[in-house]
Amino acid sequence: MSTTLNPPVRAGRREWTALAVLALPLLLVSMDVSVLYFAVPAITVELHASATQQLWIFDVYGFVLAGLLVTMGAVADRVGAKRVLLAGAVCFSATSVCAAYAGSAEMLIAARAVLGVAGATLMPSTLAMVRTMFHDERERAKAVAIWTGVMTGGIGLGPVLGGLLLDHFWWGSVFLINLPAMALLLLVGPRLLPATPSRRGVPFDVPSAVLSLVAVLPAVYGIKEWAAHGLEPAWPLCLLVGLAAGVLFVRRQLTHPHPLLPPGLLRNRRYTTAVGVNAVATFAIVGNAVFMTAYLQLVLGKSALEAALWALAPTVLVAGAAPAAATLAARIGARRVTTAGLLVGAAGFLVLTRAGTDSLWLVLTGAGVLAVGMVSVMSIAGEHVLGSLDPAQAGAGSAVSEAATELGGALGIALLGSLGTAAYSAFAGAHLPAAVAGTPAGESLPGALAVAGRLPGPLGDAVVATARTAYVHGLHAAAVGGLVLLLATAVLTAVRGRTEAEVSG
Repeated sequence: MSTTLNPPVRAGRREWTALAVLALPLLLVSMDVSVLYFAVPAITVELHASATQQLWIFDVYGFVLAGLLVTMGAVADRVGAKRVLLAGAVCFSATSVCAAYAGSAEMLIAARAVLGVAGATLMPSTLAMVRTMFHDERERAKAVAIWTGVMTGGIGLGPVLGGLLLDHFWWGSVFLINLPAMALLLLVGPRLLPATPSRRGVPFDVPSAVLSLVAVLPAVYGIKEWAAHGLEPAWPLCLLVGLAAGVLFVRRQLTHPHPLLPPGLLRNRRYTTAVGVNAVATFAIVGNAVFMTAYLQLVLGKSALEAALWALAPTVLVAGAAPAAATLAARIGARRVTTAGLLVGAAGFLVLTRAGTDSLWLVLTGAGVLAVGMVSVMSIAGEHVLGSLDPAQAGAGSAVSEAATELGGALGIALLGSLGTAAYSAFAGAHLPAAVAGTPAGESLPGALAVAGRLPGPLGDAVVATARTAYVHGLHAAAVGGLVLLLATAVLTAVRGRTEAEVSG
């Protein structure tokens, strides 16, 4: 006797409208990572912030956000993603006002930390809501593609919007832009968003939450400090502490009667592969973004706002990448599209290896091709993550993916940055004029520009020209590193997919 499975319920206008409302907090959370790029100088003057305080104003949001993602995802599973989302929106709005009107650097640092807490409630909750609203696999893939596009677009839009606001208003305006979108979410969300599954009777394992925090926070801190100040013994130690805590966290999830993360999920190859591929894609796109921004400003000599506007150019290509990837995946298979996306990203890095000191359009093209490939990969990986999750545990499962994404981006900045710095130093040491030997000119392009400003005209020009060429050599080295990583990941993805197909066959 044959049985016919009921087809999944298809989404209607209500669900797609709800997705548009969910995109608002996601856009703002992703923008808050980069919106301060132009505001820090004004904040420094107004609040008399020290150099250390400036770093914490900028970084504390990302640190707290990354560290609390898993914990807040587990909270969303237990009390309902809708409740956590709306509570997070209230907290985000109130804290944005506090940040905008902060009277001291310490107050602003505290406000940014609380914003990180609120942001950690919003990101996994929005993905959990997507899992609840979209049951059909193809529709969910399209929804995740939109989610991915909004998230990546927000990171690129943040500096531009911040620069435009600072041209007309005071620095606090970069925080107040959060209020209208959050107000709309709080106004229509309670009626429009569906109720989500919850696990109210399940105890919350506090030691697991602590381990997840210790696993992510020292690792992100160590990677960021490595990228900012170079390799020192303390930074690998931070990574080791995070890795050890991560191992203990996984072991506890596999043995505890009430884990934050379902043990079966950690054994699910589809889920773990998707999380890993997502981290690699973020590694590539974030690591390259740092080089592109510096190239536009320091090599081509564009202002910060001009550089931010030019950096938006690749998003024209990216806008349709995620939806197209979802459509192709439905036709030819997710593995093939993922592999193709990785190869497209590798082609973007290959283009960047041809850049010179006056290659605006070539660099933008390479960055655009890279972004198209990586956003395609991220949208497919995101759908695989959600497709592996039970709706009642989508918060913690999606939070792990988001935490891996944060780590991937931080590693991209650190490792590709280290490759670029090493190549710069080698070239500069061999070609800079002897008069500037042993100065900061041999360490970085900003250092070279500072040294050149104190030198006579011809010598200063020679230092600048050589340093810019050295920076391009560093860009080439980083691009080769990214190219190798993406090619290796593409091969592993293709081989692993073929192996799984043979086993299932």
